[in-house]
Amino acid sequence: MSDLRIQQPDDDAALGDWQYAHNAIIPAHSLSLDDVRERARRNHLEIAYLDDELVGCSTVRPPTDDTRTATVIARVLAAHRGRGFGEELYARGLGRARELGAEVIETVVLSSNEDGLRFALKHGFVEIERYLLPGDTIPWIDLRLS
Repeated sequence: MSDLRIQQPDDDAALGDWQYAHNAIIPAHSLSLDDVRERARRNHLEIAYLDDELVGCSTVRPPTDDTRTATVIARVLAAHRGRGFGEELYARGLGRARELGAEVIETVVLSSNEDGLRFALKHGFVEIERYLLPGDTIPWIDLRLS
């Protein structure tokens, strides 16, 4: 384990850090602080720091009763990739999804995020769908852990 500090965002400053990491990694789908607050009410969000430097963020969308499928998303800022931080965020997210009763794990990656797609494939995810959201020009890729 590294000296990475991972925590749930519990105030607007921390939610702002989560927002910054999300928007830097997914510029095609920028979120406002109000959007992030709403996501924090329905999902498990975490942010990661190395000392006081923001490294990334994660999201766990809890499983729904009908499918027992949770979505786990780990995002690491480009300057911090390749150092194992994504592994830590992903492992925590996967553990949280299992604690919430998930039987199936999925993730979603913006197709232009080659590092994120490579990470997902390396960790046993397989592509199940590619699609455009209304107004988007870059496809999203849904993947399922096999």
